[in-house]
Parts: sequence; structure tokens; C-alpha cells
Amino acid sequence: MQTVIVDYESGNLHSAEKAFQRMASETGAGTVIVTSDPNIIRKADRVVLPGDGAFPACRKELFDHRGVYEAIEEAVIAGGRPFMGICIGMQMMATRGLEYTETPGFDWIGGTVEHIAPSDPALKVPHMGWNDLVIDHDHPVFDGISTGKHAYFVHSYYFRVADPAHLLAHVDYGGAITAVVGRDNLIGTQFHPEKSQATGLRMIANFLGWTP
Repeated sequence: MQTVIVDYESGNLHSAEKAFQRMASETGAGTVIVTSDPNIIRKADRVVLPGDGAFPACRKELFDHRGVYEAIEEAVIAGGRPFMGICIGMQMMATRGLEYTETPGFDWIGGTVEHIAPSDPALKVPHMGWNDLVIDHDHPVFDGISTGKHAYFVHSYYFRVADPAHLLAHVDYGGAITAVVGRDNLIGTQFHPEKSQATGLRMIANFLGWTP
């Protein structure tokens, strides 16, 4: 089994690569590689799309890499293989993003990526640091993870999900902020699992063993 972390020049992928490789080794989940090769992506058993930065810039980088998005869509939507989006990679699943300018997303999970507006003016944006997860819906990626577990966030925009059934977990930051979304073979985390210590590593391991 091979898990592909998609490289589309969206940031340093070293920590994500190491975390996924570690958990693949510990769980016997095959190999993990970082690549921008569409031929490798479309044949992957699992696809991970990370991302850092602004929604429009990440989308442009992704679609500028000829054939990469098409390969992801073939593997994930047509092929039904497990997909994990991380941070901007999760936000890309939305219908659209409103960061700087309105930008279309993949429209895999209905909703809009909007600016965080905490009800408490003392709370700063970006939402940065550790926060406690609130599990809204059970899911195999939460095996061994309960409400109250910590995860590490760095973001100024969040995914307002259209269908509450697709909101799997949230955190409180002057209001509910989406932490995990999912449906069918899709899962996405606003936080960085590779930086979230035991909670993040457990989620990565669960994803690597997930058979939707």
C-alpha cells in the first residue's frame, strides 16, 4: 500500500512526511512518499493534501502543476480512495473561499471558507496554538481520540460547512470553529496533525488504517 502526500509547493512538507512515515512504519501501513507526479498520485492507495498560506495562492499552485488536480480527482472521487486534507488542503474541499477574493474550491464538501470573527474581541486572529477538540460525530479516524484532546492550529480562515452532518469536530474560539470535516472517503483537518503530538499521530494512524 502506498500513501501519497501531494507536493504542489505549498510549504515545507518535511514534518508531515516524517509523521506519516513514522505511523505507517508503526502500523504496517506500507510506504509514504511526497510527489507531484500525476501518474503516481492517480495510482495511490491513499492521498494526503497538505497546505499552508492563502486559499487563492494554494489553489493557483495546485492547478498550475499540470495534471495534479486531475490525478487527485481520479484517485479520490472516481476511485474512492481515502483522502485527507490538512489545513488549506482541507479548506480546498469547500465550494469556495473568501480569502482576499472569491475563489472556487473543489466543491467536494459544501460550504464556504470565511474569516474567523471571534465574539470575544480579546481573542486574536490568527487562531494560533493549542485548542481542545469537541467531537460532533463519531468516525473511524477518531478511534482513541475523545472530546478534550488537544490539537495545534494556525489559521485566520475557517470552513463554514453547509451540512452539519459533514462537521465531525470543532473547537471553541469565541464561537465554534470547524476542526474536522468529512463524508464518504473524505476527511479533512483544520489543525496540523503532524504538529499535534499524540492526538495528531493517532489520527494519522487511524487514517492509514481506514477503509471507507
